[in-house]
Amino acid sequence: MNRLQGKVAVVTGGGTRGIGRATAARLVAEGAYVFITGRRKAELDEAVETIGAGVTAIPGDITDPADLDRLYDAVRERGQGLDVLFANAATASFATIDQITEEDFDRVFDVNVKGTLRTVQKALPLLNDGAAVILNASTAADHGAPAFGAYAASKAAVRSFARTWAKELSGRGIRVNAISPGPIDTTGIDELVGAENAAGFKASQGAALAIGRMGRPDEVAAAVAFLASADSSFMLGANMYVDGGENQL
Repeated sequence: MNRLQGKVAVVTGGGTRGIGRATAARLVAEGAYVFITGRRKAELDEAVETIGAGVTAIPGDITDPADLDRLYDAVRERGQGLDVLFANAATASFATIDQITEEDFDRVFDVNVKGTLRTVQKALPLLNDGAAVILNASTAADHGAPAFGAYAASKAAVRSFARTWAKELSGRGIRVNAISPGPIDTTGIDELVGAENAAGFKASQGAALAIGRMGRPDEVAAAVAFLASADSSFMLGANMYVDGGENQL
């Protein structure tokens, strides 16, 4: 612990009870001061109350450039620049190729691709030399799960961003890497499949993994903390799988 003592971090999508909040809590435990953002103020307030000292919530939507400006203005006012950026905010929907609408496609790509691009692009003036940028990709980018085409394609784009940006920012010593979580037990699943279907969906997802269960948000948070710290100093443009063996076995 304390690998990030004195560092400043940003976590997008940090309010929901899932990967973002768990990561914010882990980075605070590692010594960082963390700014979290998300669209739902009530969930952000709950996250701040849960995490305690060391975190500031800035409500906002990563698809709105003005909201990102407000987020980074708050970071700038702290006066220490930015050492860790976890671009985590994302959305998903189920729709097969014959069902997907233009609205579905635009919503997924606006958040997952354009939103991620803007999140990192607007952070550039604040990123300290030697900073760590972690992009949240997905195992979905590597296999053809039916009805997940738009989401999978958007996450493949995020994985590609990590490679390109790692090269573009390496001159400043900024390390860009990606993580690819497998099935993780979060409240987002309830929204995706409906609360009445969530238990069965989670059970089937866990049973399909060699490890025999879904992952926990804190397990992904531990991987992000590693990529944010000097312990991963020789990793650049990499994609770390946190997937219970889903894409490995």
